[in-house]
Amino acid sequence: MTSRPDREALPYRDCVGVAVFNAEGNVFLGRRKQDVQWENESALQAPWQMPQGGIDKGEDPLRAALRELHEETNISSVSLLAEAPEWIHYDLPDDALGIALKGKYRGQRQRWFAFAFTGRDSEINVLSPGGGKFPPEFDTWRWERLSRAPSLIVPFKREAYEKVVAAFADIPRRFTHV
Repeated sequence: MTSRPDREALPYRDCVGVAVFNAEGNVFLGRRKQDVQWENESALQAPWQMPQGGIDKGEDPLRAALRELHEETNISSVSLLAEAPEWIHYDLPDDALGIALKGKYRGQRQRWFAFAFTGRDSEINVLSPGGGKFPPEFDTWRWERLSRAPSLIVPFKREAYEKVVAAFADIPRRFTHV
């Protein structure tokens, strides 16, 4: 039996999260490939999420968000709508601690950005993102109501996604004029 690292001794990984809204006010969700996060990911029952990724050392979070978005979805036609007012955290579950995120982090501390998608759906390519320069992290994608995102995400990220929904709750109404 291997011992787990001390959760409290591990830092959070600084990352960005990206909520991309289409003209109908729905948000982009990608379905994670099974081999992306950690070896035991087959136990996860809700593999949908919005694009996210690490902030490189010295990188501006907005630039990181645009880079990660392109690397994971091929999307570059966007316009900034909002930034969440604070860092949003999530902790890895016990069975992933010491395994996921290269075993170096307890979870992620994320800066979230909302963008309007100004391109066409044909621009989106999760199977060959970044023009084929990056390995795919998603195997399919869809547009979905922002309010449904927390119910589609892995359970350990739900609280974080509820904060994202709260931060960007007004955005879908901007598109639908309701």
